[in-house]
Amino acid sequence: MNTLRTAMLLAAMTALFMGVGFLIGGSGGMMIALLIAAGTNLFSYWNADKMVLSMNHAVEVDEKNAPEYYAIVQALAKQAGLPMPKTYLIDNPQPNAFATGRNPQNAAVAASTGLLQRLSHEEVAAVMAHELAHVQHRDTLTMTIVATFAGAISMLGNFAFFLGGNRDNNNPLGFVGVLAAMIVAPFAAMIVQMAVSRTREYEADRRGAEICGHPLWLASALDKIARGAERIPNPDAERNPAMAHLFIINPLHGERMDNLFSTHPSTENRIAALQEMARGMGDGAVRTPQRQAPVPSQADEQQSAGPWGKPAAAEPPAEPAKPKPNPWGRNPTGPKGRWS
Repeated sequence: MNTLRTAMLLAAMTALFMGVGFLIGGSGGMMIALLIAAGTNLFSYWNADKMVLSMNHAVEVDEKNAPEYYAIVQALAKQAGLPMPKTYLIDNPQPNAFATGRNPQNAAVAASTGLLQRLSHEEVAAVMAHELAHVQHRDTLTMTIVATFAGAISMLGNFAFFLGGNRDNNNPLGFVGVLAAMIVAPFAAMIVQMAVSRTREYEADRRGAEICGHPLWLASALDKIARGAERIPNPDAERNPAMAHLFIINPLHGERMDNLFSTHPSTENRIAALQEMARGMGDGAVRTPQRQAPVPSQADEQQSAGPWGKPAAAEPPAEPAKPKPNPWGRNPTGPKGRWS
């Protein structure tokens, strides 16, 4: 169903682009805008992984300097039938993760130190399974196509502004058509682009739960990540909001509603979908998180084991403390790395 919905949204974006070209009335300007937008987005497609990783100051890790984290990704990639992606760690206290890369052979997954510090081993596995689902579904390609059309439509809106007064532009609707091309069409393209992003998140949740085998692991992880993202700022993401849709939970503050203007579905809706999936699978291994329940006390938080057998860090009451040197990449019997 989600795949069909994505196809319908892509078809709507194509029709919208053709409609804007019709309103402007000239095929020449439409083709120029499409070529420029396509060139820009193709450049981003081939280089987006490097750009995103660099903007988040991600550092590549391996089995020597982050053995447990790397082993989780390696096992999940094998389970999903995917090539081993490059694995990155982001020194950031906000719990979050994302995937990037133009195809499974050139994919990369990244998790923050905050994610590894605050989530259990099972929850970390579920999050990385979600990111591998994005890789498997080639969501980077899907979003690049949508971004290409959105950029072209916005560029056509600019052309409409300059060409609107030209009596030879063959615009059948006159000023109304120019106004629609300038304002309404880019606005509609933005909504469709966000709708595609939200659809892909639901699909990645479903597939990620299948890969790790326990939907409630991911439900519990989403609950913890959402609470952490609300409290802990992510300066790199705030400086580059255009990449917010890549993260498993929106890293920006002030975007929590599942509406037309959000890049992510609401966490409550995602958890509900995973709970329903767990009931169908008979998965009761993890306590169902209650999003509306009071925030757990510090004592409650310390009772849950961290990913490598240590207590998970408690949620900071106010400003987050500076993260300690990452304890999740230790290898007591092997070489020490940056995250040891």
